Amino acid sequence: MKAAVLHALDHMVIEEVALPSIDDDSILMKVEAVGICGSDIRIYHHGNSRVELPQILGHESSGRIAAVGANVTKFKVGDRISLGADVPCGECVFCEAGIGNNCQINYAMGYQFAGSFADYVLLNKMMVNFGPIHKIPDHISHEEAALAEPLACVLNALELSSIKLGDSVVVIGAGPIGCMLVEVAKMMGATKVILVQRSRPRLEMAKQFGAHAYICSNEENAIERVFEETGGLGADVVITSNPSPEAQVDAIHMAKNRARVNFFGGLPKGKSLVTLDTNIIHYKELFVHGAHGSLPSHHQKAIDLIASGAIDMKKYISHTFPLDSINEAIQTAESHVGMRVIVKP
Repeated sequence: MKAAVLHALDHMVIEEVALPSIDDDSILMKVEAVGICGSDIRIYHHGNSRVELPQILGHESSGRIAAVGANVTKFKVGDRISLGADVPCGECVFCEAGIGNNCQINYAMGYQFAGSFADYVLLNKMMVNFGPIHKIPDHISHEEAALAEPLACVLNALELSSIKLGDSVVVIGAGPIGCMLVEVAKMMGATKVILVQRSRPRLEMAKQFGAHAYICSNEENAIERVFEETGGLGADVVITSNPSPEAQVDAIHMAKNRARVNFFGGLPKGKSLVTLDTNIIHYKELFVHGAHGSLPSHHQKAIDLIASGAIDMKKYISHTFPLDSINEAIQTAESHVGMRVIVKP
Protein backbone atom coordinates (compact mmCIF):
# COMPACT_ATOMS: atom_id res chain seq x y z
CA MET A 1 0.00 0.00 0.00
CA LYS A 2 0.95 3.64 -0.32
CA ALA A 3 1.85 5.57 2.85
CA ALA A 4 3.39 8.89 3.89
CA VAL A 5 6.28 7.88 6.14
CA LEU A 6 8.08 10.38 8.37
CA HIS A 7 11.70 9.21 8.23
CA ALA A 8 13.30 12.22 9.92
CA LEU A 9 12.29 15.68 11.04
CA ASP A 10 10.94 17.66 8.07
CA HIS A 11 11.36 14.60 5.84
CA MET A 12 8.16 12.75 4.93
CA VAL A 13 8.21 10.42 1.92
CA ILE A 14 5.41 8.80 -0.07
CA GLU A 15 6.38 5.17 -0.53
CA GLU A 16 5.10 1.64 -0.90
CA VAL A 17 4.96 -0.26 2.41
CA ALA A 18 3.64 -3.67 3.34
CA LEU A 19 -0.11 -3.95 3.86
CA PRO A 20 -0.67 -4.55 7.60
CA SER A 21 -1.68 -8.10 8.50
CA ILE A 22 -4.56 -8.56 10.92
CA ASP A 23 -4.74 -11.19 13.63
CA ASP A 24 -7.86 -12.64 15.24
CA ASP A 25 -8.40 -9.53 17.41
CA SER A 26 -7.68 -6.66 15.02
CA ILE A 27 -9.28 -4.67 12.21
CA LEU A 28 -7.94 -3.31 8.93
CA MET A 29 -9.52 -0.01 7.85
CA LYS A 30 -9.40 1.43 4.34
CA VAL A 31 -8.67 5.11 5.00
CA GLU A 32 -11.07 7.48 3.22
CA ALA A 33 -10.17 10.80 4.90
CA VAL A 34 -7.68 12.05 7.46
CA GLY A 35 -7.26 15.53 8.93
CA ILE A 36 -3.97 17.28 9.64
CA CYS A 37 -3.78 18.30 13.30
CA GLY A 38 -1.46 20.88 14.80
CA SER A 39 0.21 18.04 16.70
CA ASP A 40 1.02 16.34 13.39
CA ILE A 41 2.80 19.52 12.32
CA ARG A 42 4.72 19.68 15.60
CA ILE A 43 5.84 16.07 15.22
CA TYR A 44 6.81 16.73 11.59
CA HIS A 45 9.12 19.57 12.63
CA HIS A 46 10.16 18.74 16.19
CA GLY A 47 9.38 15.09 16.85
CA ASN A 48 7.74 13.61 19.95
CA SER A 49 9.00 11.30 22.67
CA ARG A 50 6.17 8.87 21.89
CA VAL A 51 6.92 8.72 18.15
CA GLU A 52 9.78 6.50 17.06
CA LEU A 53 10.83 7.20 13.47
CA PRO A 54 10.16 6.07 10.84
CA GLN A 55 6.43 6.30 11.51
CA ILE A 56 3.14 6.97 9.74
CA LEU A 57 1.32 9.90 11.36
CA GLY A 58 -2.35 10.89 11.21
CA HIS A 59 -4.96 10.42 13.94
CA GLU A 60 -8.09 12.25 12.72
CA SER A 61 -9.51 9.72 10.31
CA SER A 62 -12.41 7.73 8.97
CA GLY A 63 -12.92 4.94 6.46
CA ARG A 64 -14.42 1.54 5.78
CA ILE A 65 -13.55 -1.75 7.41
CA ALA A 66 -11.69 -3.94 4.92
CA ALA A 67 -11.03 -6.95 7.14
CA VAL A 68 -11.82 -8.13 10.68
CA GLY A 69 -10.26 -10.79 12.88
CA ALA A 70 -12.16 -13.91 13.88
CA ASN A 71 -12.68 -12.68 17.45
CA VAL A 72 -14.04 -9.24 16.50
CA THR A 73 -17.81 -9.14 17.00
CA LYS A 74 -18.67 -5.42 17.26
CA PHE A 75 -17.75 -4.63 13.66
CA LYS A 76 -17.95 -6.24 10.24
CA VAL A 77 -16.42 -5.76 6.82
CA GLY A 78 -17.97 -2.75 5.07
CA ASP A 79 -18.82 -0.79 8.22
CA ARG A 80 -18.15 2.94 7.89
CA ILE A 81 -16.20 4.04 10.96
CA SER A 82 -14.49 7.05 12.49
CA LEU A 83 -11.40 6.87 14.70
CA GLY A 84 -10.26 8.89 17.68
CA ALA A 85 -6.64 9.24 18.75
CA ASP A 86 -6.19 8.29 22.41
CA VAL A 87 -6.10 4.54 23.07
CA PRO A 88 -6.61 3.54 26.72
CA CYS A 89 -4.60 0.50 27.83
CA GLY A 90 -7.72 -0.67 29.67
CA GLU A 91 -5.83 -1.96 32.69
CA CYS A 92 -4.17 0.89 34.63
CA VAL A 93 -5.73 2.79 37.53
CA PHE A 94 -6.72 5.69 35.26
CA CYS A 95 -8.30 3.49 32.61
CA GLU A 96 -10.18 1.57 35.29
CA ALA A 97 -11.46 4.91 36.60
CA GLY A 98 -12.82 5.78 33.16
CA ILE A 99 -10.26 8.49 32.36
CA GLY A 100 -8.20 6.66 29.78
CA ASN A 101 -6.91 9.89 28.23
CA ASN A 102 -4.81 10.11 31.42
CA CYS A 103 -3.40 6.61 30.88
CA GLN A 104 0.26 6.75 31.85
CA ILE A 105 1.29 4.69 28.82
CA ASN A 106 -0.50 7.28 26.67
CA TYR A 107 -0.91 5.19 23.53
CA ALA A 108 -2.30 6.96 20.48
CA MET A 109 -2.89 6.41 16.79
CA GLY A 110 -0.17 8.08 14.75
CA TYR A 111 2.15 8.04 17.77
CA GLN A 112 3.13 4.57 19.06
CA PHE A 113 0.65 2.97 16.64
CA ALA A 114 0.94 3.66 12.90
CA GLY A 115 -1.57 6.27 11.80
CA SER A 116 -3.78 7.04 8.84
CA PHE A 117 -1.57 8.91 6.37
CA ALA A 118 -1.82 5.74 4.31
CA ASP A 119 -4.19 3.68 2.19
CA TYR A 120 -4.94 1.37 5.12
CA VAL A 121 -4.48 1.51 8.90
CA LEU A 122 -4.29 -1.39 11.35
CA LEU A 123 -6.46 -1.21 14.48
CA ASN A 124 -4.89 -3.57 16.98
CA LYS A 125 -6.52 -5.49 19.83
CA MET A 126 -6.12 -2.66 22.32
CA MET A 127 -7.71 -0.16 19.93
CA VAL A 128 -10.55 -2.57 19.12
CA ASN A 129 -11.27 -3.41 22.77
CA PHE A 130 -10.78 -0.04 24.46
CA GLY A 131 -10.21 2.64 21.83
CA PRO A 132 -12.40 5.19 20.05
CA ILE A 133 -13.81 3.33 17.04
CA HIS A 134 -17.40 4.22 16.20
CA LYS A 135 -19.75 3.54 13.34
CA ILE A 136 -20.95 6.54 11.34
CA PRO A 137 -24.31 6.93 9.61
CA ASP A 138 -24.50 7.01 5.84
CA HIS A 139 -25.47 10.68 5.63
CA ILE A 140 -22.16 11.82 7.17
CA SER A 141 -19.28 12.14 4.73
CA HIS A 142 -15.93 10.59 5.60
CA GLU A 143 -14.41 14.08 5.61
CA GLU A 144 -16.86 15.23 8.28
CA ALA A 145 -16.45 12.03 10.28
CA ALA A 146 -12.65 12.41 10.37
CA LEU A 147 -13.15 15.63 12.33
CA ALA A 148 -15.01 13.89 15.14
CA GLU A 149 -11.60 13.46 16.79
CA PRO A 150 -10.82 17.17 17.33
CA LEU A 151 -14.46 17.79 18.25
CA ALA A 152 -14.15 15.07 20.91
CA CYS A 153 -11.17 16.93 22.38
CA VAL A 154 -13.31 20.09 22.49
CA LEU A 155 -16.05 18.24 24.37
CA ASN A 156 -13.53 16.98 26.93
CA ALA A 157 -12.16 20.50 27.45
CA LEU A 158 -15.55 22.13 27.91
CA GLU A 159 -16.74 19.43 30.30
CA LEU A 160 -13.61 19.96 32.41
CA SER A 161 -14.29 23.71 32.38
CA SER A 162 -17.84 23.09 33.64
CA ILE A 163 -19.56 25.44 31.19
CA LYS A 164 -23.01 26.28 32.53
CA LEU A 165 -26.05 28.35 31.62
CA GLY A 166 -25.32 32.07 31.60
CA ASP A 167 -21.53 31.82 31.57
CA SER A 168 -19.29 34.26 29.74
CA VAL A 169 -16.51 32.45 27.89
CA VAL A 170 -13.33 33.73 26.26
CA VAL A 171 -11.59 31.58 23.65
CA ILE A 172 -8.07 32.71 22.73
CA GLY A 173 -7.21 31.33 19.30
CA ALA A 174 -9.51 31.25 16.27
CA GLY A 175 -8.24 28.13 14.54
CA PRO A 176 -10.66 25.28 13.85
CA ILE A 177 -10.44 24.03 17.45
CA GLY A 178 -11.11 27.53 18.79
CA CYS A 179 -14.14 27.87 16.53
CA MET A 180 -15.45 24.48 17.68
CA LEU A 181 -15.04 25.67 21.27
CA VAL A 182 -17.16 28.72 20.42
CA GLU A 183 -19.97 26.65 18.89
CA VAL A 184 -20.14 24.02 21.62
CA ALA A 185 -19.81 26.53 24.48
CA LYS A 186 -22.95 28.22 23.17
CA MET A 187 -24.74 24.86 23.02
CA MET A 188 -23.79 24.21 26.64
CA GLY A 189 -25.43 27.45 27.79
CA ALA A 190 -22.79 30.18 27.52
CA THR A 191 -24.62 33.42 26.80
CA LYS A 192 -21.57 35.49 25.86
CA VAL A 193 -18.67 33.95 23.94
CA ILE A 194 -15.72 36.19 23.09
CA LEU A 195 -13.17 35.10 20.49
CA VAL A 196 -9.64 36.54 20.61
CA GLN A 197 -7.18 36.20 17.73
CA ARG A 198 -4.00 38.04 16.72
CA SER A 199 -4.53 37.74 12.95
CA ARG A 200 -7.26 39.90 11.46
CA PRO A 201 -7.82 37.62 8.40
CA ARG A 202 -8.16 34.58 10.61
CA LEU A 203 -10.57 36.44 12.90
CA GLU A 204 -12.70 37.50 9.93
CA MET A 205 -12.81 33.88 8.74
CA ALA A 206 -13.97 32.79 12.19
CA LYS A 207 -16.98 35.11 12.26
CA GLN A 208 -19.13 32.47 10.56
CA PHE A 209 -19.09 30.44 13.79
CA GLY A 210 -21.18 32.86 15.81
CA ALA A 211 -19.21 34.28 18.72
CA HIS A 212 -20.84 37.29 20.38
CA ALA A 213 -17.72 39.48 20.28
CA TYR A 214 -14.44 39.42 18.36
CA ILE A 215 -11.14 40.91 19.50
CA CYS A 216 -8.06 41.30 17.30
CA SER A 217 -5.27 41.36 19.87
CA ASN A 218 -2.78 42.83 17.39
CA GLU A 219 -4.99 45.91 17.07
CA GLU A 220 -6.29 46.50 20.62
CA ASN A 221 -5.74 45.53 24.23
CA ALA A 222 -7.52 42.19 24.51
CA ILE A 223 -7.62 42.17 28.31
CA GLU A 224 -9.26 45.60 28.47
CA ARG A 225 -11.79 44.61 25.81
CA VAL A 226 -12.74 41.45 27.68
CA PHE A 227 -13.48 43.51 30.79
CA GLU A 228 -15.54 45.93 28.70
CA GLU A 229 -17.53 43.03 27.27
CA THR A 230 -18.14 41.50 30.72
CA GLY A 231 -19.23 44.54 32.69
CA GLY A 232 -15.79 45.04 34.22
CA LEU A 233 -15.76 41.63 35.91
CA GLY A 234 -13.89 39.35 33.52
CA ALA A 235 -15.01 36.04 32.04
CA ASP A 236 -16.36 33.00 33.88
CA VAL A 237 -14.28 30.71 31.67
CA VAL A 238 -11.12 31.46 29.67
CA ILE A 239 -9.70 28.83 27.30
CA THR A 240 -6.38 29.09 25.47
CA SER A 241 -6.65 27.35 22.11
CA ASN A 242 -3.21 28.07 20.68
CA PRO A 243 0.49 27.32 21.37
CA SER A 244 1.24 30.77 22.80
CA PRO A 245 2.76 31.30 26.29
CA GLU A 246 1.53 34.91 26.15
CA ALA A 247 -2.04 33.66 25.78
CA GLN A 248 -1.76 31.76 29.05
CA VAL A 249 -0.54 34.89 30.82
CA ASP A 250 -3.38 36.93 29.31
CA ALA A 251 -5.94 34.28 30.26
CA ILE A 252 -5.22 34.75 33.98
CA HIS A 253 -5.73 38.49 33.63
CA MET A 254 -9.02 38.10 31.69
CA ALA A 255 -10.61 35.86 34.32
CA LYS A 256 -13.41 36.79 36.68
CA ASN A 257 -13.14 35.91 40.37
CA ARG A 258 -13.55 32.14 40.78
CA ALA A 259 -13.30 31.67 37.03
CA ARG A 260 -12.11 28.48 35.35
CA VAL A 261 -8.99 28.96 33.23
CA ASN A 262 -8.27 26.10 30.82
CA PHE A 263 -4.84 25.74 29.21
CA PHE A 264 -6.16 23.67 26.31
CA GLY A 265 -3.43 24.45 23.78
CA GLY A 266 -0.10 22.75 24.40
CA LEU A 267 3.07 24.84 24.14
CA PRO A 268 6.13 24.14 21.96
CA LYS A 269 9.14 22.38 23.40
CA GLY A 270 11.30 24.88 25.27
CA LYS A 271 8.48 27.40 25.69
CA SER A 272 6.33 25.73 28.33
CA LEU A 273 7.86 27.47 31.35
CA VAL A 274 5.50 30.42 31.71
CA THR A 275 5.74 33.12 34.36
CA LEU A 276 2.31 33.70 35.90
CA ASP A 277 1.28 36.21 38.55
CA THR A 278 0.09 33.64 41.06
CA ASN A 279 -1.24 36.38 43.33
CA ILE A 280 -3.99 36.86 40.76
CA ILE A 281 -4.82 33.16 41.05
CA HIS A 282 -4.68 33.42 44.84
CA TYR A 283 -6.79 36.51 45.38
CA LYS A 284 -9.32 35.78 42.64
CA GLU A 285 -9.59 32.15 43.74
CA LEU A 286 -9.10 30.99 40.15
CA PHE A 287 -9.34 27.36 39.07
CA VAL A 288 -6.54 26.74 36.56
CA HIS A 289 -6.44 23.41 34.75
CA GLY A 290 -5.52 21.70 31.52
CA ALA A 291 -7.29 19.51 28.99
CA HIS A 292 -5.64 16.76 26.98
CA GLY A 293 -7.18 14.53 24.34
CA SER A 294 -10.51 12.81 24.87
CA LEU A 295 -12.26 9.62 25.89
CA PRO A 296 -14.02 7.18 23.56
CA SER A 297 -17.31 8.47 25.01
CA HIS A 298 -16.44 11.99 23.83
CA HIS A 299 -15.75 10.62 20.36
CA GLN A 300 -19.17 8.99 20.24
CA LYS A 301 -20.81 12.23 21.40
CA ALA A 302 -18.92 14.11 18.69
CA ILE A 303 -20.26 11.77 16.01
CA ASP A 304 -23.77 12.19 17.42
CA LEU A 305 -23.45 15.99 17.26
CA ILE A 306 -22.28 15.85 13.66
CA ALA A 307 -24.98 13.34 12.69
CA SER A 308 -27.71 15.49 14.24
CA GLY A 309 -26.65 18.54 12.26
CA ALA A 310 -25.99 20.49 15.46
CA ILE A 311 -22.50 21.23 14.12
CA ASP A 312 -21.84 21.58 10.41
CA MET A 313 -18.39 20.12 9.97
CA LYS A 314 -18.29 21.05 6.29
CA LYS A 315 -17.60 24.65 7.39
CA TYR A 316 -14.36 23.51 8.98
CA ILE A 317 -12.90 21.96 5.82
CA SER A 318 -11.09 24.47 3.63
CA HIS A 319 -8.71 22.27 1.61
CA THR A 320 -8.44 18.67 0.46
CA PHE A 321 -5.32 17.01 -0.94
CA PRO A 322 -4.45 13.57 -2.28
CA LEU A 323 -2.02 11.53 -0.20
CA ASP A 324 0.66 12.08 -2.85
CA SER A 325 0.59 15.80 -1.94
CA ILE A 326 0.97 15.29 1.82
CA ASN A 327 3.91 17.69 2.15
CA GLU A 328 1.98 20.44 0.36
CA ALA A 329 -1.01 19.67 2.58
CA ILE A 330 1.13 20.08 5.71
CA GLN A 331 2.50 23.39 4.43
CA THR A 332 -1.04 24.61 3.76
CA ALA A 333 -2.22 23.55 7.23
CA GLU A 334 0.76 25.29 8.79
CA SER A 335 0.28 28.54 6.89
CA HIS A 336 -3.16 29.18 8.47
CA VAL A 337 -4.69 30.10 5.11
CA GLY A 338 -7.83 28.15 5.90
CA MET A 339 -9.49 25.87 8.40
CA ARG A 340 -8.88 22.10 8.57
CA VAL A 341 -6.90 20.42 5.78
CA ILE A 342 -8.12 16.95 4.78
CA VAL A 343 -6.03 14.30 3.04
CA LYS A 344 -7.82 11.66 0.95
CA PRO A 345 -5.77 8.54 0.20
